[in-house]
Amino acid sequence: MAKLYYRYGAMGSSKTANAIMVQYNYHERNQKVLMVKPQLDNRDGERVVKSRCGLSTECVFMEELTSDELVKQYDCVIVDEAQFLTKAQVETLVHIVDDLSIPVIAYGLRADFRGEFFEGSKWLMAWADTIEEVKTICWCGKKATCNTRVIGGRVVKEGEQIVLGGNESYVSLCRKHWANGDLGTFRDLRLGD
Repeated sequence: MAKLYYRYGAMGSSKTANAIMVQYNYHERNQKVLMVKPQLDNRDGERVVKSRCGLSTECVFMEELTSDELVKQYDCVIVDEAQFLTKAQVETLVHIVDDLSIPVIAYGLRADFRGEFFEGSKWLMAWADTIEEVKTICWCGKKATCNTRVIGGRVVKEGEQIVLGGNESYVSLCRKHWANGDLGTFRDLRLGD
C-alpha cells in the first residue's frame, strides 16, 4: 500500500542527501524513481537536486507533473524542497499515492525563519500518512528545530518568506537560541556577511 511520507527537518539536516540516498536504494533494486522539485528552487541550477555535502542528481519540476501516464512509469516519487509546494501540488501528491498507488516521499522544512508554516509544509503535515523528523543540532548541542535567517551577522525575523540561500544566509538553532537571536559559535562565521 502506497503512502505519502513527509520527512522534515531544519536546514542542514541532510534532507536532500537523504532523498538522493533513497533514490539510490531504489535504483539498486532495479526500480525507477522520479526525482522532483518545485521550479521556484533554482539555487543549484535547473533540473538539479544538490545536497550541501556534494551529492546531486537530475530532477523534473513539480509543475511538469500534469500527466498520470508520466508518473505511472515510476515506482516512487521523491520531492525535494517540498515546503515550496502549493496546496494544489500537495493534492497532486495525494492523488499519486491514493489513486495511482505510487509512494511519495517528500522532504522539506517544517517552518520558515519566522517560525511559520510554508504552504507546502502546512498541507504535508496535515495530509501525510507518515511524518518523520530528520534531525540536526544547534551550536549548543540541543536539537535544532528553527531555521534562522542571518543578514550582516545578525538574526532577522522580518522579511519575505522565501529568500533562497544556504549556509551564507541561514543557520539552524534550537528554539531558545532562535527566540533570543543567539548565534553562539555561528556568530564568528556570520560577521563577515
